[in-house]
Amino acid sequence: MARKSLVAPMVAVVAFAVAALAAPLAQAALKHFDGTVVSKDSNAKTFRISTQSGTLRIKVNSGTEFERIAGGFSGLNKGLAIEVDAKQTSNGLVAVQVEPQGGNGGGGGGSDDSGGDDHGGHGGGSDDGPNHT
Repeated sequence: MARKSLVAPMVAVVAFAVAALAAPLAQAALKHFDGTVVSKDSNAKTFRISTQSGTLRIKVNSGTEFERIAGGFSGLNKGLAIEVDAKQTSNGLVAVQVEPQGGNGGGGGGSDDSGGDDHGGHGGGSDDGPNHT
């Protein structure tokens, strides 16, 4: 009987350990891209951006967050300089967050990105924390 009473707590410990390890791995899967919108396919819910490394096709879904882009996906227009955080899936890149480069459109950034973070050199804004890299 003593063995059976240990099984449930052991299962709980293993489940907690798996969850604790999975969270950082999920965050590490995000990739950051700076680029300029070159096209958009409203039917496929995708857009293409030109980056220093080449052109990328990125899909959006109901979980994609658009910050400071009026109209969300419909506000993505050719020539718009954007920052994209995306995750790699078996079907390609899926945008998690999309926002204009530089925050307020001025080169120094807005409250989100205003000096020295990992967003293409545009800043460490109020949501990035101290010494954000």
